[in-house]
Amino acid sequence: MTSFNPGTTALLLVDIQPDFMPGGPLACDRGDSIVGPVRELMQSRDYGHVVATQDWHPAGHISFASSHPGTKPFQTIPLYGEDQVLWPDHCVQGSRGAGLHDGLPLELVDVIIRKGSDPKVDSYSAFRNNIGPDGERPTTGLAGWLRERGVTTVHVCGLARDVCALWTAEDAAEAGFETHFLWDLTRPVEDTEASNQATRAALGRAGVHVI
Repeated sequence: MTSFNPGTTALLLVDIQPDFMPGGPLACDRGDSIVGPVRELMQSRDYGHVVATQDWHPAGHISFASSHPGTKPFQTIPLYGEDQVLWPDHCVQGSRGAGLHDGLPLELVDVIIRKGSDPKVDSYSAFRNNIGPDGERPTTGLAGWLRERGVTTVHVCGLARDVCALWTAEDAAEAGFETHFLWDLTRPVEDTEASNQATRAALGRAGVHVI
């Protein structure tokens, strides 16, 4: 890994939750394999701040295929002028699968950003919700929280590589943070060469450093 200033660098842990791991309804390929290495990274105390995001949906969320009769998971529908992937029910508030993985030392997390709690709006990124009915992407407040603490650089890891981790990295770079994507500490929904190439290309276009 390239050298960095711990005092101005934050580690962003994206959606490291059981529902995104084998046995969960929206499992990433070998999603549980990152828990140990992420734990070691957190315990290294190499970061000035550690932020975790938590997918936190109410039952009947608009992104669930079960909320749209006649549809199936992974089908795409138009929503607020954009394409919306319909997901299996996952990370329902208060469920075990929505909890942050108990293999992580959560006492080292400075702040938890819960996202996807608006029943009518999906939310992938740690920084901004997806487009809502007003055509806007409201912020989560994370960018301001980081700036107030002097953070200029973020390292992104977590799940899923090709969705929430990707969107988080893109938005971090757009918000002006020097952004590094810890590729080996992410796992995709589907681990294919085409998917990984598309993710790398998107990160490159956003100016994100893949390490």
